Formats: sequence, C-alpha cells, structure tokens
Amino acid sequence: MGRIIIRGGNRLKGTIRVGGSKNAALPILGASLLCPGVTVIKDVPRLRDVDVMISLLEYLGARVSRDGHTLHIDGRDVYPLDVSEELMRRMRASNLVLGPLLGRFGRVCISQPGGCDIGSRPMDQHLKAIRKLGAAVNDRRGFIQADTVGLVGTDIHLDVPSVGATENTMMAAVLAKGVTVLRNAAREPEICDLQSFLNGMGARVAGAGTSVIRIQGVAELHPVEHVVIPDRIEAGTHMIAAAITGGDLEITNVIPEHVEPVVAKLQECGVDVSETENSVRVAVNRELQCADVKTMPYPGFPTDMQPQFISLCCLARGTSVITETIFENRYKHVPELRRMGADIRIEDRTAIVRGVLSLSGTHVATTDLRAGAALVLAGLAAENTTVIESPEHIDRGYENLEQKYRLVGAEIYRKL
Repeated sequence: MGRIIIRGGNRLKGTIRVGGSKNAALPILGASLLCPGVTVIKDVPRLRDVDVMISLLEYLGARVSRDGHTLHIDGRDVYPLDVSEELMRRMRASNLVLGPLLGRFGRVCISQPGGCDIGSRPMDQHLKAIRKLGAAVNDRRGFIQADTVGLVGTDIHLDVPSVGATENTMMAAVLAKGVTVLRNAAREPEICDLQSFLNGMGARVAGAGTSVIRIQGVAELHPVEHVVIPDRIEAGTHMIAAAITGGDLEITNVIPEHVEPVVAKLQECGVDVSETENSVRVAVNRELQCADVKTMPYPGFPTDMQPQFISLCCLARGTSVITETIFENRYKHVPELRRMGADIRIEDRTAIVRGVLSLSGTHVATTDLRAGAALVLAGLAAENTTVIESPEHIDRGYENLEQKYRLVGAEIYRKL
C-alpha cells in the first residue's frame, strides 16, 4: 500500500500534460464489447480503474493488448458470462458492461457494482431504461440479470440525469430495433465522447451534450480507432495545485470549455487564468479570496472537484460555503484537513470553510479517490511534512501524480 510523503511549501511552476479521461475511457472500453473485431483506443490512462475494466473485458473473452497508452481490444470471442461479484465490487464503473452485453447478446448477469464509498449511487435508472427497451430484469440478492429476445427503441425519461444510466442506455439502444429517444439525459463531455466512439463504429446517435439524445438502431457495428478526450478532473486538480501553492502552471492537453466551471471559481478566488485552444495557464499573484460553490451536474461545478476546492478554500481569505448536491457522503476528507489545521464545519450537505493562515503537515489517510487528491493538494501547500496513507485510492484516477508534481517543483515521493 505504501504512503505518499510531501514536504510542502514549494511554489509549482512549469508545464503539466493532462492524460486521457478516466471517465470517458471506462464507458468506451465497455462499448468495445458491442462488436467483433479489433478496436483501437488511444490515450487511455494507466490507472487502477482502467486495469479493473480490462480484467473484466478479458473475463468476458476479449483479448486486450496495451502499447503505452493505446489499447487493442479484440471482441470476436466475447461471451456474456455471469460476472463475478469480486470483479464488480472492485469498481463502480464495472456496471458499464450492462448495456453492451444486453445489446449484443440479449443477456447479461452482473452483481451490484462497488467503488468509492461517497454516497448512494443506485442502479434504478439503468434498470428502468433497459426495461423500457424490452428487457426482462431480475434484480435480487445483489445480482442483476436481464434478458431479451430483441430490444426495441422507445421514449425513455430518466428521473435524474444519471451519467451511468445515460451511457448504458446509449450502448444498449444502438443495436435495438427502431428509434430510442432518451430524455433528461446527462450532458457531461464524457457522454459526447461515447457518442463519437459509437458513431465511429457505425451507430447513429445524436444529441449528446444536450438533455435529449436520439438513437437510431442499426443492424451491426464495426471496429473503430478512437482517441479519448482529455481528463477534465485531472486538469482541474492541477489548476488548483497551481493556485494553492501560489504557483504558475501551464496545463496542456485540455479542452478549456470542459473546465469552465473550475476556471470561473478560481477567478472568483483572485487567480489569474488564461486559455489557448488546448491549454490553460493558472498563476497566482495576490492573496486568495473565498468563494462559494454548489456542485451540480455538468455544466455546473463538478462534484469530483469539490474536495480539491475545499482544500483551496482552507487557505483563502474569508469564509467559503460549499454545498454538495450530488453525493450525501462526500466530506470524508474534512476530518483529515482539520488534522492539518483547517477550520471547517459541516452542516448537513454544506461545508463552511473559514480560511486560515497556514496548514501544518501531519499523518492523514485517504478514504476515496478525490479525497486523496484533496489531501495531496493540501500537503503541497502545508508547512513541514505531510504523510498520506492508503494512496492506492489516488491511483484509481491519477497517473504518475507524484512524478508530474516533482517535475514542476514539488517535493513529493512515494515510500512502499
């Protein structure tokens, strides 16, 4: 398991390149199950969650080879085996094989997925959608089994704009007979990337990025070569790393539109942000100011950036009010930040953060992926040494994080 050790106080300066998006790569890997032949996916990050998804694809019969950040996935021998509880519980996004297996084979059996313990993430909207498409679903004793003699397009209205349910519905419907109209769909950029991938395979999907997605079913799909979009959450994390250390970072391989909610809040905090076509520069030349944040589905401020932003607010002048509307259990990083000297009070789903002059390094522990990122950021800015236990959570979403920060001036390393 090891630990991450940070000697804080260094101003980060230089250039960091963002990798491919984890949250785009995972559904695209699932969608590769939709057709036989060899699909090539480029700029896939080397992360624990990606490794789990590859293991799941291989369990189902796919042959996967990796060359750096490029995956070759041969789906000719895929078969809809019952997916073990052990595999499913290693990662929440393992549920993204539900739609592809049902669409291609008419049968799927998976256990309820696992993942970070940050709050309730039920499968009800996924199951509602595939039932509407004509699947018979049996959900009991922790397992989900769905069967169909043929999916048929229909109108589906999600009760909430669930990202996973939107993705699973798209993947199930591309091989359904007729037209599916998905309303109240999630609008995240990762869904746009999935649409691009599916259409490259010969699907007919339109409307991703809006609340209404239209899917015209096709008879078959073919392999494709695809480049995954940059990771907007990794980019946002690096932007806050620059801000919290009073640094000056150019962050490349970014789609600026995807990080606009973070840019807007950093500018409220007094941070200078400039953009080019594929990069963002973040520089701090004045005292950080407080800012209020309310997490919302895209294009609102992302819940996956809330823990990192709280770390920044700990050192901002004044009082910041952070409201978490997506997950009810996403303040597990707060007790650890308090150990470092932060002044944070939790009231239901709201964190009230009063800025302090400094944070002090100490021993802290990660509880989930983004909480771990928040503690790394706090450690970069803290006085003395911070020791972060259980860094394997961080490895689920950030590739070579310590190396990237060392190259721009941080004193950070991992001790096994």
